[in-house]
Amino acid sequence: MTGSEPLWGPAPGEPTRHGWRTPVTAPGPRGGAMLRSFGLVRRDPLSYLREVWVEHGDVVQFPVPFPPTYLITSPGGVRRVLQDNHLGYGKRTIQYDALSLVTGEGLLTSDTDAWRPMRRRIQPAFHHEAIAPVADHVVASASSMASRWSEAIGSTSAAVIDVDQAMMESTVQIVGSALFGVDLAGEARILADATVEALDVVVARARMPLPIPTWLPTPNALRLRRHVRTLDECVNALVRQRLARGDVDGNPDLLDLLLADADDGGALSARQVRNEVVTFLVAGHETVASALAWAFWLLSRSPVWSERVRSEVDSLTEPLTVESLRHLATTRAVLEETLRLYPPAWLITRRAVAEDIVDGHRIPQGALVAISPWLVHRHPDVWAAAETFDPQRFLGVAEPNRPAYLPFGTGPRQCIGRDFALVEATLMLAYVLRRFDLRPIPGRTQGAVASVTLRPDGGLPMLVSHR
Repeated sequence: MTGSEPLWGPAPGEPTRHGWRTPVTAPGPRGGAMLRSFGLVRRDPLSYLREVWVEHGDVVQFPVPFPPTYLITSPGGVRRVLQDNHLGYGKRTIQYDALSLVTGEGLLTSDTDAWRPMRRRIQPAFHHEAIAPVADHVVASASSMASRWSEAIGSTSAAVIDVDQAMMESTVQIVGSALFGVDLAGEARILADATVEALDVVVARARMPLPIPTWLPTPNALRLRRHVRTLDECVNALVRQRLARGDVDGNPDLLDLLLADADDGGALSARQVRNEVVTFLVAGHETVASALAWAFWLLSRSPVWSERVRSEVDSLTEPLTVESLRHLATTRAVLEETLRLYPPAWLITRRAVAEDIVDGHRIPQGALVAISPWLVHRHPDVWAAAETFDPQRFLGVAEPNRPAYLPFGTGPRQCIGRDFALVEATLMLAYVLRRFDLRPIPGRTQGAVASVTLRPDGGLPMLVSHR
């Protein structure tokens, strides 16, 4: 229920405020309980969020004096925050402020006033006709990766390959060629590593109870500066290459749009161009790489679905094109089920710019609202046998259960690269599975790390062999 008077207040004997200024408007853990769970919060935030959700329900208020902090998990509550009342919630949160230390005020982290004109400017780079050539970039990157894998396998039956790292490097190349018109093959490993290292620092900073000023020369601050400098050097090089090449014929790519004069906004500053390029370098490759790594892992543990995908991809003609997607319904369903179980963006945060009511609970102005797609994708009101890998959920479904399915967010701020990512990941999955068998390493367990994205803990080494 939304848009009505609050239905819930503290129960008899419950505290009426957290600290001296924050009224209690929803159930949640006591301060002592949260302090005792502090180690779990830092070590495994997914498990902690699940515990408080199971114990306290779909709207949870944490015992934080300021700002008032809530976890919202119901599909209706998610719709209220991200879609129906999206103008009532902004992005000035700890999560996005920390991420902006890497990306700057790019499309991902900017608030509404800066976001809207930038979205209009770059939207043509993600229209359907502009996405069609992505298949060529996927095939080129996947072919290069396949050659490296074949060399590693050599005359042996199989080689141990970190599939997570391989996907990171390949998706960097795809983003570079498809969105910026440059070949990043030589820098793929460097950029992938710089991205992971920089985002690890960002997460560590966001989890600090009292953020340390960025100007202090702490080890983490120095690491962050070093990796951001690597990203900046890459951006400077690719912009110089594009400017030296001059105008190009055909559909403009993302970099063309960033460097052009817009009818309603003029030219962007060098800083604005840098911020958007870094945003898409970082967000455009790590999220897809994470989804692909988890898809290979899940398929390796599901012989039935693995065989169904292989049968489907074996029926395709070479080379893979965007038209191949018509015949990859099962492969696409596997990817979408992977995104349900392991959504790369496992946490979405918003700041309430005005008071609101969500599921009958008052959300004060200035409150921090957290939504975890990882939890929403397991909501028992929507998903039967939610922990089970079952791509059948997505076969023959034109539009998945929204807003209970939000691997790319939902509402006006849904990820602009959604269709690009789905085309890229589906074709990459098909290309690899057509040529290789990927098996788990016997005895190895695979955990997840809730960093900026939901990544395989310790990478994802697998046994890779030719089919």
